[in-house]
Amino acid sequence: MRIPLLPELRATLAAAPMIGTETILVTALGHPFSQKGFGNFVKDSCVAAGLPHCSAHGLRKGAAVRLADAGCTAHQIAAITGHQTLKEVERYTCEANQLRLAKAAYAILGENG
Repeated sequence: MRIPLLPELRATLAAAPMIGTETILVTALGHPFSQKGFGNFVKDSCVAAGLPHCSAHGLRKGAAVRLADAGCTAHQIAAITGHQTLKEVERYTCEANQLRLAKAAYAILGENG
């Protein structure tokens, strides 16, 4: 995946000791993480940061919900989160979309009522 980096993330990655040449985050041996290894790395990092309730999955879901709350389309969200299907995106964004749609419905009602 190719995703533009937000300035905050770019600055954080520039200061990180584990920067690879083709892969941004690498293991202590300089190899790309396996899927399970990356999940463990994120979980360990969250615990070290005092956020034991966080995980890679939870952070990905949080990103999807935040993007949905901002009004992004399912396609835009998938382009950031890497979900393979829109059904996967919709699973995590139903609540955010529901609230946004309810507010839009009230706005329409107000205009026509």
